[in-house]
Amino acid sequence: MDKLRHLYHQYHDFIMYAFFGGLTTLVNLVTFWVLHETSLHLDWALANTIAWFLSVTFAFFTNKTWVFRSPYTTASAFFKEMFWFFAARGVSYLADMAIMWVGIDLLHASAMLTKIVDQVVVILMNYVFSKWIFHSSDANTNIQESAEKKQEE
Repeated sequence: MDKLRHLYHQYHDFIMYAFFGGLTTLVNLVTFWVLHETSLHLDWALANTIAWFLSVTFAFFTNKTWVFRSPYTTASAFFKEMFWFFAARGVSYLADMAIMWVGIDLLHASAMLTKIVDQVVVILMNYVFSKWIFHSSDANTNIQESAEKKQEE
């Protein structure tokens, strides 16, 4: 049992990211499906953009709170993390849109099949970006807290 507990703690970030990443992907896929594949039949690009925004918002809060356990310190730190999170996800959004365009418009593949393939690439990109953002802000917070303690002494 101790070995399992050790493995869980060792791979906590990845396990939690996989779980919440799965939920984020579900938010993205279901939103896209509802907006594009049902009677709403929005253009794939608009449906994809709305799905991206909703899933990134969901991912920000779950990654911050449960995956990387980044503390809520100051409003400034919170908005800085949010800015960098959305900026990094903006990079993967460009890859997302490019994959969708190639799959749907150029190859004439199924929109949902293209979306599923697209999500595999996006998930991998987003893990790297999220880990960098939340662990960087932890380091910045620790540096800031150390500086504040020195000032108090």
